[in-house]
Amino acid sequence: PAAMRPGYRAGGIRRTRGIRRASAGLRPVRAGALLVLLAGIGVTWGLASSDVFTIRDTTIDGATWTAEDAILSALAIPVDANAFTLGTVELADRVGEIPAIAAVSVRVQLPGTVRVAVTERRALLVWRVGTQRFLVDADGVLFASLGAEPPEAAAKLPVIIDARTASIALDVGQHLDPVTLDAALRLGSLTPVDVGSEARSLVLRLDDQVGYAMRTRPASWTAIFGFYTPTLRTTDIIPGQVRLLRSLLAGREAQVRQVILADDHSGTYIPRDTPEPTKQPKGSGG
Repeated sequence: PAAMRPGYRAGGIRRTRGIRRASAGLRPVRAGALLVLLAGIGVTWGLASSDVFTIRDTTIDGATWTAEDAILSALAIPVDANAFTLGTVELADRVGEIPAIAAVSVRVQLPGTVRVAVTERRALLVWRVGTQRFLVDADGVLFASLGAEPPEAAAKLPVIIDARTASIALDVGQHLDPVTLDAALRLGSLTPVDVGSEARSLVLRLDDQVGYAMRTRPASWTAIFGFYTPTLRTTDIIPGQVRLLRSLLAGREAQVRQVILADDHSGTYIPRDTPEPTKQPKGSGG
């Protein structure tokens, strides 16, 4: 019979060596890693349950228009909150829902302080509707309401008196239309010097009868700028209207009662009534 190759039995079946598998028992390295993991879990649980890391203080930076009480209310941090279990992302999202807040960051400083840094919208105007006063930003958002004691920064902002009937419904979070906002920013930025006036200040009003009207303080003359639209009578005529107003006031401001600015080239003024001479008292000499 033919010689058989090593490793084969008769019938063509190959013999193979048995495979020895490693023991499922813990090796020293695995055991050490498990002990470290268990120790870490124990430390974390200990920190999370320790009174040492209970939140005891909250600091707020960057808030001018937003009351700190409003921010604390939005945070709604539980009295027994622990520094290691507090979700700062969720806290930032809550504060970010306040209309006046443009950006916010929240971080925890051990052992128990929450630090909140906010960036507010930039106020450009005070929009007055009746007794309500709203702050307006560059996007036309009425993002905050001024209380009885507003921050000092509010005194430097132009004030627009909105006497339109529909404006009674305005509230925080709503927007002004772009044309109304653009006209208010252009006209609200004017000073007495810009129009050639000797008045102490200017007051800008918007109503349903004449549109935008400007008067002096103390009261002297009134200038009717009118209504503006996106196409037919745009706010681009305002610089020309200002130049026209200045020319009409030049040398005669004390005699002017009202100025009507039809556009940037056409305008007229109504003089003050000339008082009639007083009658001479009876019995006086001469």
